Amino acid sequence: MFKRVLLQEILDRSFKKKTIILLGARQVGKTTLLKTIIEQQDKKAIYLNCDEPQTVSSLEKRNLNELQMLIGTNKLVVIDEAQKVDNIGLSLKLIVDNMPDVQVIATGSSAFELRNQLNEPLTGRKFEYQMFPLSTAEIYQTEGFLGVKKRLEPRLIYGSYPDILNQGDDPKELLRMLTDSYLYKDILATDNLRKPDMLDKLLRALSFQVGSEVSYNELAQTIGSDSKTVERYIELLEKCFVILRLNGLSRNLRNELKKAKKIYFYDNGVRNAVIQQFATTNMRNDMGALWENFFISERIKYNHYRHHYCNIYFWRTKTQQEIDYIEEADGVFHVFEIKWNPQKSNAKIPKSFLESYPVASTVIVTPENYMDYLM
Repeated sequence: MFKRVLLQEILDRSFKKKTIILLGARQVGKTTLLKTIIEQQDKKAIYLNCDEPQTVSSLEKRNLNELQMLIGTNKLVVIDEAQKVDNIGLSLKLIVDNMPDVQVIATGSSAFELRNQLNEPLTGRKFEYQMFPLSTAEIYQTEGFLGVKKRLEPRLIYGSYPDILNQGDDPKELLRMLTDSYLYKDILATDNLRKPDMLDKLLRALSFQVGSEVSYNELAQTIGSDSKTVERYIELLEKCFVILRLNGLSRNLRNELKKAKKIYFYDNGVRNAVIQQFATTNMRNDMGALWENFFISERIKYNHYRHHYCNIYFWRTKTQQEIDYIEEADGVFHVFEIKWNPQKSNAKIPKSFLESYPVASTVIVTPENYMDYLM
């Protein structure tokens, strides 16, 4: 079993008179982490699964006496899939304000639903974390340098979900189950989403456009819809931690693309499962896009777990000058060109960008040096 980065941080933040919120897609390991926390805390604990209707009903009543009876003498309360509970934030506020010796940890697989319920009631009363599929640093902590190197190609094809890496005998079947049964569950439960076949078409279209600019109008034509519906579906996919968006950086140059955007998947395996493409790296014609998706998603994990807050972009001009990935922190820019072929490690950063922006560092990322920027 892989040790998760968030384990010690959540243990350290426990019993500080605040609710701990843990967000992340289904199957990234939230429940396993919670059970590990229960085992390591020397406190009496109760685990409440909100996929069970009776649990949801008990938490929705928002009556202090009934909540106290539900919790009993337990000092650690774990609420899994808390977005299922209507106005869960009000119930959590009652617990935080009236039971100061009780620590609540609540998880959610839909940021869209859970954050809407928590932000106002729990203002100043919560610590919030996001959990991802396994990161390069987490694999390194468990399996060392050689383990990270050995797992690179499988992770590019099958991704980094814990079940894939822990039980990798049949990764295709595990990914099929993940995408069919779990990953879109919260999206399909949304009241405004009535056409799951359209969601499948959109995901396929996005899978083929990884690393390229996307147009909502073009996507709408491809799936037989309109741009507003496409934007709504993309927002839901992002809030449920399936995809992430990069906007184009545009501030100084007249010919910069001002409304450009790219969309990546949080996990390579999910992307490949959508299009049912599991060929090995030497048999693919999309390795540039796969490598770019992998590094950007891993870099986001790295920054999040290290509390390195930055704005992220790509950059492109009308004359086709481009930069794959940019981080802006404290007023300066860190520039990454992402190349699958190590022979392209001498690629040049466009001079016009270097002259227009305060650049602190430039890096050409290849399979030979990528670990330097993820651990």
